Amino acid sequence: MNGINKMMALTADSLLSELLQENPRSAEILMRFGMGCVGCALASGETIRQAAEGHGIPLPELLEALGIEE
Repeated sequence: MNGINKMMALTADSLLSELLQENPRSAEILMRFGMGCVGCALASGETIRQAAEGHGIPLPELLEALGIEE
């Protein structure tokens, strides 16, 4: 191992738990979009896409704010 921290390639189909692990500051963005349950049990098995749909958030807007490509 060369010591370089390889970042996971996040997509709309990544789990919220993966997103939060990779970028803990993303919780602030999710909260701004009304996703106050980032720590709930569903977050560990729900994708970013599913969360956006479940909260009525336009996926492209959320992904742009998170800096993620679909």
